[in-house]
Amino acid sequence: MSWRDARVSPEGTHHVRNGAPLYAERFDEVLKFHAPGLAPVRRGGEAWHIRADGTAAYRRRFRRTFGFYEGLAAVAAPDGWRHIRPDGSDLSAARFHWCGNFQGGRCAVRGFDGGYLHVTPEGEPGYDARWRYAGDFRDGAAVVQSGDGRSTHIDLRGEPVHGVRFLDLDVFHKGCARARDEDGWMHINATGRPLYTRRFAAVEPFYNGQARVERFDGGLEVIDEAGGRVVELRPPLKSEFAALSDDMTGFWRTQAICAAVELGVFEALPATAGGVARTCGLDPARTWRLLRALAELRLAVEVNGEWRATGRGEYLRTGHPRTLTDAAREYGRAFPQMWKTLPEAVRGTDWTPPDIFSDVAAEPARTAAHHRMLMSYALHDYPAVPAALDLRGDEHVIDAGGGLGALAGLLADEYPELRITVLDRPEVVEQATRRGPGNRVRLRPADLFEPWGIEGDAVVMARVLHDWDDAPALRLLLRARRALPSGGRLFVVEMVMSENAVAGSLCDLHLLTATGGRERTAAEYAALLGDARFAFEGVRRIPALPSIVVGMAR
Repeated sequence: MSWRDARVSPEGTHHVRNGAPLYAERFDEVLKFHAPGLAPVRRGGEAWHIRADGTAAYRRRFRRTFGFYEGLAAVAAPDGWRHIRPDGSDLSAARFHWCGNFQGGRCAVRGFDGGYLHVTPEGEPGYDARWRYAGDFRDGAAVVQSGDGRSTHIDLRGEPVHGVRFLDLDVFHKGCARARDEDGWMHINATGRPLYTRRFAAVEPFYNGQARVERFDGGLEVIDEAGGRVVELRPPLKSEFAALSDDMTGFWRTQAICAAVELGVFEALPATAGGVARTCGLDPARTWRLLRALAELRLAVEVNGEWRATGRGEYLRTGHPRTLTDAAREYGRAFPQMWKTLPEAVRGTDWTPPDIFSDVAAEPARTAAHHRMLMSYALHDYPAVPAALDLRGDEHVIDAGGGLGALAGLLADEYPELRITVLDRPEVVEQATRRGPGNRVRLRPADLFEPWGIEGDAVVMARVLHDWDDAPALRLLLRARRALPSGGRLFVVEMVMSENAVAGSLCDLHLLTATGGRERTAAEYAALLGDARFAFEGVRRIPALPSIVVGMAR
């Protein structure tokens, strides 16, 4: 009896050929037949494989069974997942938390520790590495994702195909793969290089030299392998005129959020619009208009006449542990004044960057608010940093420019025997002291440009160097070098800009106007570290906006 032209019945309980049942048995669920002529079935909480006549292919029973691929099938049992042969025997003694299907001589599996890898047709690991995720092989390559959330291609031995990491990635199809970087989707070749410079909201694989893509304006088009437009399938959903207008009115959002924080709107929620107006002393009709604007920003929502803060809006409450109320005020009041000087800054003649640190220090209330803002960002962005430093755990770490000690606290939690000294401006140390840094964190006032008067095994500089242009940044690095013995480690926690993408460039301009600083690429950090007598050891990516630039004191 042939199984090749069998189909699953409309009821999903048996198989049919030309509308006629292949057998009399009925099951709770059946899947389609695969070579060598076996189909997965399930009934009464048990699962197995059947032949084309409905009889069991073996005596064993499992919780779930799946189709045979390359002669092996994934099955789930109480003691874990594994692969079986057509006679029901186990491929190996290994057990997994999940198994995929064999393709291209390898199969992706997930261990009980949560790590992914590929196994061979003999059931052995194909390599030593473990991944956050691993996909199927096609044409000798598979996509794997590291713990930092970035993906690359590996070969059958687990070796990098090109070594380039992307935010998202697909397998190769006819020599090209879909890939996404900070700027959007594109196609890459086997060396990991983009085929063209354009980026898109979405791309499909190439088919006979052409691919369908969606632009960021919502338009659809077909492109060739050089990224050129072949035909437009749909015009923009929003014109470039309208999109540019939206960009120019971005300050509406900033000022609406700032006003809502200053007026105490989020502290008054949940309440009706009238209730918010009474609590905050506002005009009722205009309060309703402000609440509607906050709803457009997805910060508030009205339910049966009562306004409530959304998950995003909760960050605009003063009592939130990662409150952004201070950031709302800074972005709405102080920073726009700095951005007004951008033309002069870009001209570069007779322009001096503002001394934001002295300006903040001159106003005690702003000092407190500014550093609360920085602490909120640190608590959001730094949780993965301590483990990524991969310290022994008994070192003395100098957290230079450590603010109120957010990162120091995370380090102390990760490494119970670590000794940590936070260096920062006197007014910052005074504020941090009032908060209570913890037993293993010492606070020390310092001017980072002057001798530190302290030595350690490692120096951490988190979002410090980006506040300075190259000359002052080098001076800071030289101070760090003098605080370390040969072989001591430097960890620079910063957003590392891509050589091939423009993401982060607006933040770079913000630093220019606010401090005269800049964001940098890995190559630019390597050059700076080299000038300060550090050996550049690379960049460690973490699942957050910043990365960790690592140097060793020479």
